[in-house]
Amino acid sequence: MARFRIRHETHYAYERAVSFATHRMLLRPRDSHAIRVTDALLTVSPPGETRWVFDALGNSVCGFTPDGESTGLSIISELTIERFPAHLGELEVDDPQTATPIVYTPADRAVLAPFVDPVTEDAEGDLLRWLRDQMESPHEPALEFLLRMNRTIHDGFEYQSRDIGAAQEPSHTVKLGAGTCRDFAWLMVEALRRLGYAARFVTGYVYSPPSLSPDHGEMRGAGATHAWCEVFLPDLGWIEFDPTNAIAESPDLIPVAVARTPAEAIPICGAIYGDPGDTRLTVHVDVRPADSLQAAA
Repeated sequence: MARFRIRHETHYAYERAVSFATHRMLLRPRDSHAIRVTDALLTVSPPGETRWVFDALGNSVCGFTPDGESTGLSIISELTIERFPAHLGELEVDDPQTATPIVYTPADRAVLAPFVDPVTEDAEGDLLRWLRDQMESPHEPALEFLLRMNRTIHDGFEYQSRDIGAAQEPSHTVKLGAGTCRDFAWLMVEALRRLGYAARFVTGYVYSPPSLSPDHGEMRGAGATHAWCEVFLPDLGWIEFDPTNAIAESPDLIPVAVARTPAEAIPICGAIYGDPGDTRLTVHVDVRPADSLQAAA
């Protein structure tokens, strides 16, 4: 078990005062056997009404409507969580349905169908050609294939940090040969769907341990929100794969929400009324072991 303290700050600064529509926020992890929220504090300015609900996927969603007008909007989420990751190295799978091609039971497929059908287009076939190049033996176990693809994206694409903007179309990421964490996660999700896997997009945080070896460097995606992929396998359930860092089921991955598409997993989204003029957005995420904070105190 690992304990983390997470501080996620989002600040908008406007040249002129604006009023606000309701903002949808995905900032609190879903409590489960794998993750538990032990302390949570949400600080907002200007103040306003908040309402917490669970969406259709079980994500914890906060609706926040700031009061009045303001030249700024500040949202600070502070969390203490306990993380209980699975350990893939201990898994011994002897189920023929976990070999390629993947086979889901009718009951599972009824639930998984929205995550099996691809969402994006591949008009020029770039994604399909890239995907065919990744295929090896048809007898390769699905878990081994997924770990290999996770590593292939990490090794074969250039990581380029991009703080704003939607996830790239997977075919564009293939042509460009580069992207950020949400681009690599979306590439893996949509590629696997074309092979019949149920895959979904995950948003959350990643902890970058200071003890990483010099040749590995800092975890990519640290200091901001992070994105990765979950894949459903028979007998194993949903398994996390982070192609940005080539890790899987790691205690350093802290999931907050899952979605069918990246557009449905934006941490904070909303609208303003009026002409703001120049707008500045700053986001900072700090993830550190909770025990280290106690020692410092």
